[in-house]
Amino acid sequence: MSLVKAKKHLGQHFLTDKNIAEKIVNSLQGAGDYGQVLEVGPGMGILSDILLQQKDYQTYLIDIDTESFNFLQKKYPQLGDKLINGDFLQLNFRDVFPGKFGIIGNFPYNISSQILFKILDNRDQVVEVVGMFQKEVAQRCAEKPGSKEYGILSVFLQAYYKVEYLFTVKAGVFNPPPKVLSAVIRLTRNNVGQLDCDEKLFWQVVKAGFNQRRKTLRNALASLVNKDQMGDDPVFDLRAERLSVADFIRLTNLIANSRSEV
Repeated sequence: MSLVKAKKHLGQHFLTDKNIAEKIVNSLQGAGDYGQVLEVGPGMGILSDILLQQKDYQTYLIDIDTESFNFLQKKYPQLGDKLINGDFLQLNFRDVFPGKFGIIGNFPYNISSQILFKILDNRDQVVEVVGMFQKEVAQRCAEKPGSKEYGILSVFLQAYYKVEYLFTVKAGVFNPPPKVLSAVIRLTRNNVGQLDCDEKLFWQVVKAGFNQRRKTLRNALASLVNKDQMGDDPVFDLRAERLSVADFIRLTNLIANSRSEV
């Protein structure tokens, strides 16, 4: 079979190191007791080769690149409908997976945030993720409060998942090599079904806080609650980057209570 050509507009950088591929696949722990794994952007199948040897789950592959899809069809004729030619971001998970499943992939760096928000939107089904991202994105996901890297994505992911930065990957193990370092992270769904607050308001508070991250929350959240309703709780005098997930939950409840008193 002729090899697949990496396409710049799809952000393709094919992993070539089999040892790293094994390390990535072995990072799946099966947390959440799922029976199916979806690999995103398999390319020429360096991860797929290892995934398809696993007996603990069924492997599905999705690739938007028709050339990759045709290549993988010939390489893995046994997959049938488990090989999908489509856009992961547009995939209706419930059409493919009736219950919980895991996700793995060497993700295209140009749509990293969209991929992570797609996972968050389907957090009740996606119980484990092992993924390769640009190093800066991986660090942001796992970052703790108090740094410039800590932001909206950090809070949302850490609200629903245990986020682990596993290891860094150098550019030389890809074809073509990216201009940045890469890193692998693992997301493991936590036991929190619903946050202990109004979740819709929680999302609004986090976004508003970080959209004006240089301002204190007293100013950044003025669109959600009047300043004269905020009271004198010192949390309003902090910037969003100082707050943990638990702090944001408490803040959300403060705002909800202040609104109800009007």
